[in-house]
Amino acid sequence: MLQWRPTSDPDTARRRAAMLARVRAYFDEQDVVAVDTPAVSAFATSDPNIESVALHGRSPRFLHTSPESAMKCLLAAGYPDIYSICRVFRGAEAGSNHLPEFTLLEWYRRDFQLAGIVADTTALIARCLEQEHLGDSAQVYDYKDVFRDTAGIDVFSADCAALADAVAADAALRRSLGNDRAAWLDWLLVSRIAPSFASDRLTVLQHYPTPQAALARVCPRDARVADRFEVFYGTLELANGYVELSDAKEQRQRFLDDLAIRKHKGQAATPIDELLLAALEHGLPDCAGVAVGFERLQMIHDGAEKISDVVTFTDRSGGE
Repeated sequence: MLQWRPTSDPDTARRRAAMLARVRAYFDEQDVVAVDTPAVSAFATSDPNIESVALHGRSPRFLHTSPESAMKCLLAAGYPDIYSICRVFRGAEAGSNHLPEFTLLEWYRRDFQLAGIVADTTALIARCLEQEHLGDSAQVYDYKDVFRDTAGIDVFSADCAALADAVAADAALRRSLGNDRAAWLDWLLVSRIAPSFASDRLTVLQHYPTPQAALARVCPRDARVADRFEVFYGTLELANGYVELSDAKEQRQRFLDDLAIRKHKGQAATPIDELLLAALEHGLPDCAGVAVGFERLQMIHDGAEKISDVVTFTDRSGGE
């Protein structure tokens, strides 16, 4: 039988609408401008951990995995603080907390440093969840400190064998992750670090090691780490944010490094986002940005166990 029915009810839709209204009210109060950006681009993400969805046609086109590149072009063109609420698409993502199509809330604040954007993020999440105390009670840890205190790991010196031992990895996992040090750190975060976080409050993990900087700038006070942070509620990751990298030359090199990793892993090469690089060369103002998975926020608000509980449909392929 064809599965045509939605996976959630009208009350879930009402709660979603109310949460969206709280987001818009939060930003309206602070004069942050709502913007729309194209969902289709000639460029794909270079991130080895994310796959863009390709469209069929005469020339390569991809559905965006984030509005980040276009929003940075707006900032470089002189836009003030901005936010976007949009659907994004990522290939090969599925599970109780993942969907290949989901709603991303992303925003950028000019002249915000790390402490400021962290406070902004926890305040917005608290507003969304209707738990204002969460912003004040958030626990903030440096990445290196929590790995040392929880797992006895020095994130700057531990090799892959030590990281594998720290998670009691079996032979199959050791073969699978091999010498991918970033993958071992991510596995350790998921399997040992995040389970130690308080289950009833927000936890902020900041100052990720520089090799995991993504699009964040290197910390001006410690070149071993980047001004990148993530926010968790219990073990569930809600937000990923940066004080943004603005150097076009360094950003190009990071793209090339990503492509080298993708090649090593046997992943498809992706076209470098030359429009973003041109915007950075023109001049990106000092700013910080954050991306939040909106459905994950509603999962916490509604007490849902699966992301499918808070969306209308997870699949419209006509499967039985």
